[in-house]
Amino acid sequence: MEPAAPGAIVTLKDVAAASGVSISTASRALDERTTSRSAAAAHVRKIAEELGYRRNSFASSLRRGETRTLGVLVPRLSDTVMALMFEAMERAASARGYFAMVASSGDDPDDERRAAETLLDRNVDGLILATARLDDDLPKLLRQRGVAHALVLRTDGVSPSALGDDETGGYLAVRHLIDLGHRDIAVITGPGFTSTGTARLNGARKALQEAGIEPRQEWLIAAGYGIENGYTAGEALLTHDPRTRPTAIFAANDNIAMGIMAAAHRHGVTIPDDLALVGYNDTPLSARLPTPLSSVHVPLDQIAATAVDLIVNPGTEPHIRRAMPTLIPRQSSGKPKHFSN
Repeated sequence: MEPAAPGAIVTLKDVAAASGVSISTASRALDERTTSRSAAAAHVRKIAEELGYRRNSFASSLRRGETRTLGVLVPRLSDTVMALMFEAMERAASARGYFAMVASSGDDPDDERRAAETLLDRNVDGLILATARLDDDLPKLLRQRGVAHALVLRTDGVSPSALGDDETGGYLAVRHLIDLGHRDIAVITGPGFTSTGTARLNGARKALQEAGIEPRQEWLIAAGYGIENGYTAGEALLTHDPRTRPTAIFAANDNIAMGIMAAAHRHGVTIPDDLALVGYNDTPLSARLPTPLSSVHVPLDQIAATAVDLIVNPGTEPHIRRAMPTLIPRQSSGKPKHFSN
């Protein structure tokens, strides 16, 4: 069968006529959501390919009251984890026939609200928020308005959410340091308004409590998630006499850990000989640093796929789903000096 002339538009009616079926039958055969395996449907798809037919998914979605588009809201795309999460979200959405559209908020509640409204004005079929704060009203407003949405990486404990088990992750990181022989352990956690920061700190506290270690309050530091936050925290912890500073630090993300590495280098503190260090998220750079960073791996592809499913298949249980993290030990975490053989 000859394909259409260059520039000519092949319609569904053309495909149906060439296939010898009705327009509705041709439409069903070409619907990517419910692709039939029958011989008749395969014949229609073959004819469509030969003719050069391109399905107008946008028009089809509008007829169904859908745009097959998901709005994804992140604090900032300059954050490695958020950029990786959006890429994972794009893959997960595409696999289900959706397009992902991103906006950023800078972790500011007012900007988050405006960005969400902008995405909704574009008739997205649902919102996926990586911006949820424990003091944030947006998820509650979305529930009240009946807007399809899911929270990702963070949760408010109520809205559908896909995230890592942050409490378990914090526990694994500090338990690893304790098992190496450390007792003078500092924890640099994320902002208190995030479920990630709170849960990772809770997990760290649990591990310390199990080992009978009472943490020094000045060694439990709430910081932002940027490299500069880690550097500032490192400056506060590593300028003291070696006998009165921690021998190990759990940093609640890899950016914080890299900032601590920079501060350690400035003060002549060697990792891991003088200071053991564990990060979180296992970003690609962590394994390629001059001193490879021990880190807690979080399965972003699994979390992204779960978030999309919570939108596409609303009402499924459980509506808050936590993926299990894994500790990846590397060179940055070693025994304290007095435990060396």
